[in-house]
Amino acid sequence: MKILLISPTQSGIGGIAQHVKNLENFLEKNDNTVEIISSENTFTIPIKGLKNPSFMISSFLKTRFKKNFDIVHAHNIPSALAMKNSSGKKILTIHGIFSEQIDMLHGKTIGKISRKYEKDALSWADAITVVSKDALNHYTSLGYKVFQVPNAINISSLTTDEDRRYQKQIIFAGRLSKEKGIDSLIEIAKNLPAEIHLIILGSGPEEKKIKDLVAMKKNIHFFGYKSKDQTISLIRGSDILIQPSLNEGISSTILEAMACKTIIIASNVGGNNELIENNINGFLVESKNIESFVNKIKKVFENTELKQFLVDQAFKTVKEYDWNQVGNIYLKIYESILNKPK
Repeated sequence: MKILLISPTQSGIGGIAQHVKNLENFLEKNDNTVEIISSENTFTIPIKGLKNPSFMISSFLKTRFKKNFDIVHAHNIPSALAMKNSSGKKILTIHGIFSEQIDMLHGKTIGKISRKYEKDALSWADAITVVSKDALNHYTSLGYKVFQVPNAINISSLTTDEDRRYQKQIIFAGRLSKEKGIDSLIEIAKNLPAEIHLIILGSGPEEKKIKDLVAMKKNIHFFGYKSKDQTISLIRGSDILIQPSLNEGISSTILEAMACKTIIIASNVGGNNELIENNINGFLVESKNIESFVNKIKKVFENTELKQFLVDQAFKTVKEYDWNQVGNIYLKIYESILNKPK
């Protein structure tokens, strides 16, 4: 098959970028021809609030020169306009619940406008997929036929290097933006015992808040953006990965932590409660419950037997989310829409 992937991003440690890159690798290994349109090869305005709209327009224009694809696979709603303008059967993958994300980031007024565009975008697709059960339930309740294809990782490709900087080391890795619970992350950091060191990886609009925090606390360390291998090495070298997100799909970072046998303490939202069974393969905490996050962190360092049990169970879970399994689900959906009568 000749396949066009359209995504706002295809590089970095973010979940969508990792999903698209790994999907590309899987498809090419299975003898498909793949091209990608993303912000990395298309003009965008790198300013908060303008990046996605500018990508929508520039990717739409770029598809004028992209013809004769069997499958056009768009990731997230900003990619849908370019998908509509492309030749080929169309599949739209939504990472999370788009309208909730827009409400959280930009307010109700912009959210209302985005719902109209989202409705149009969903109508342009021959097939719609989502990465979490939460999103599946949401879009099904609106009357759409939706397939769930979870996020996945390529477990065998992860570096086995381990980067431990501190005796008691915990880590946050992700976009530094409101929906990732950065305000909660800051409060958790302020309440950590001095001997527990928190490493923060990533970049984004809330970066200044993190730098201000680092200036106040000697046990908080901001490393900025790191490559994939560097990120995995630091996760593997950490005792705990914390993720206090306000909104989340099936998190690639959580899957990677499971594969690295690093304990996860995450907020009880979206896809997190699909991946994590509380007290079995990790901990789930209400996203703004700072005290509970800190208590769970302390508990891990006080109980070695519990730590081993959690990482063993998490490693069993992550094997179900390997690209060798998940990629074949996409191939079946591609084939089904190609064979659908016009």
